[in-house]
Amino acid sequence: MKAEEIRELSEKERAEKITDLEQEFFNLRVQLATGKIENPSRLRHIRRTIARIKTIQRESQDNAGEKEAVKSEA
Repeated sequence: MKAEEIRELSEKERAEKITDLEQEFFNLRVQLATGKIENPSRLRHIRRTIARIKTIQRESQDNAGEKEAVKSEA
């Protein structure tokens, strides 16, 4: 999932996406431990996508805080 696609999602959708990806990541780690994983590179992809979503969430929180600070100064 690209950053542009993630930015278009609402906060609720981002949170749901993280939950889904974390569950998939857990399942893949179990498969890795049991030796039944078909595509081990998927682990890396999911881990990076989760990080990308969390980074964008943090950016939007920071931007919202800055906007409130500017309003309170005016």
